[in-house]
Amino acid sequence: MTELSGVDLARQALVVARETAKKNSATTKKPKRRTGTAVVQRGGREPLGLGAAISMMMTERGLVAPAAGGTLLDRWETVLASAAPELAGHVQAVGFDADTGRLDVVPESPAYGTKLRWIAPKLIAAATTAVPTANVRTLNILRPSPGKTSPTTTGTVPQAVPRTPAPAARPEQAQPGHRHPGYLAALAAHHTAGGTRETGLAPRIREAADRQTEALRQRREPEEAFTEIAAQEEILQDQQRRTRHDETLESSIRAALHRAGAERGQLLQQLAGQTVLRHRHQLQVGTLNTAVASDTLPQVSIR
Repeated sequence: MTELSGVDLARQALVVARETAKKNSATTKKPKRRTGTAVVQRGGREPLGLGAAISMMMTERGLVAPAAGGTLLDRWETVLASAAPELAGHVQAVGFDADTGRLDVVPESPAYGTKLRWIAPKLIAAATTAVPTANVRTLNILRPSPGKTSPTTTGTVPQAVPRTPAPAARPEQAQPGHRHPGYLAALAAHHTAGGTRETGLAPRIREAADRQTEALRQRREPEEAFTEIAAQEEILQDQQRRTRHDETLESSIRAALHRAGAERGQLLQQLAGQTVLRHRHQLQVGTLNTAVASDTLPQVSIR
């Protein structure tokens, strides 16, 4: 019996491995294909928003959440007709954020935007009533956009409109001081019809101004009709002058009385001081007389 070399042994092992793999693949059942959205497993420690948590819970249980934003945008015209029929066709809902409850709307003009700010609570209540699952909390009024706009998602950047290049200046326009023949013809027609600043107003304008002035003079009431009113006005002015004079006189009298009271107080203080000095002098004189009578002269300082 011939011995097998290492290469032959390796070949036999490879053949056996292939046959074993074929048998195993024939007996193993193919796994079923999973349908639906894959659920991301979390450790439970990451912070999660309320909307994301509800969406994850509904996805894990196989529930399908209604598209509140799409439903609200589709029924916007109905909501607008029930809350503010005068704005129908002039305001469009362009986006809705389900997490924050913000509804983005675009008015057709600034006037409609002001109207929207006034009735924002009413529109929010109508939208919540029409689509209870939307839970609209705020109304975001965007810049006015003329014409109807189709509902789009929030944050869409409008495409830039290519600008038309400005026409090149004509040779006659480039020259300073040059006047176009059409301008000169229009200026001549204006001078012919309406006159110029040098010649004054046109005759038709002057005649119209004279007629208006004459009509105003004729309709003006005579001065005699206002004699009684003028007399009453003079009486009122005289009363005002007297009132001001009386107020000035009263304030002067009050100031004089205040000054007299202050002077009287100072005079009384001076009289009281003189009385005290006189009484002290009399006491000292009496003491001296008593000392002379008893032949004793005490040392008394006279002040």
